[in-house]
Amino acid sequence: MAHDPIARFYRMIPTARPPQRADRSAAGTLPMRAVRYCDAVTLAAGYGWYVFLPMDLALLWDGSDIFWRIADGDGWMPLGAAQFPSFAAQFDAAAPDELRGCSPPFLSALPEPGVLQIWTGLIARTAPGWSLLVRAPANLPMPGGYALYEGMLESDLWFGPLFTNLRLTRTDVPVRLRADFPLLQVQPVPRAAYGEASQNRMSVLPDLAALTPADWDDYRRTVVAPNDERDRPPGRSAVASRKRRSAECPYAGAAAAGLAISGP
Repeated sequence: MAHDPIARFYRMIPTARPPQRADRSAAGTLPMRAVRYCDAVTLAAGYGWYVFLPMDLALLWDGSDIFWRIADGDGWMPLGAAQFPSFAAQFDAAAPDELRGCSPPFLSALPEPGVLQIWTGLIARTAPGWSLLVRAPANLPMPGGYALYEGMLESDLWFGPLFTNLRLTRTDVPVRLRADFPLLQVQPVPRAAYGEASQNRMSVLPDLAALTPADWDDYRRTVVAPNDERDRPPGRSAVASRKRRSAECPYAGAAAAGLAISGP
């Protein structure tokens, strides 16, 4: 049905903050001119949902080993694999007998230097044929000291922890991760969009001589004509783009809400 959610998030850790719609202004960090007039930037920033950490966290890498602690905690603990505080007992109390002892780790050090895996406290499931692109938040300035790997999660088939792999980029300086700042942006993608058949449908025209009269007309309409209009209002192309999307999708409001949260 048109109103069924594309993505459903299951909150496993009770303190995990629910995902929320990504913000077209990149949490207020985009320049106002971009917010008002640049649909390319705001569409990218607002596409998908922000995902957060379930608690504040600090990480430290000495060039060899990774250490961690709760952000305001005392002392650094070497990282191998760590459970979220008290979660293993909560998981065992809720899980069927045969799954007790199988709670996912919150943090895991990976073999590559300075790389670890972080669980968001969520599991994600998408509608058939849809996947989630898991990435750093789009157009949102990130804190220093780490970089996120991107991944395509085929979450209509794989029902497991929604995690990310993080690479620390500086040594001997604590890196703080905040629970109230988006760690990830997950974006719904039809599986057909990244299949081989779609990605092989690409062509390159070799030079200017290959442009057709229709191509030149489109260039004139898009690039040249607007600059020849003295009284052209700013942001007209952005307004036209929004009107076109609204006309193409009468259920735009419902689509914007195409997410559901399930509690633990």
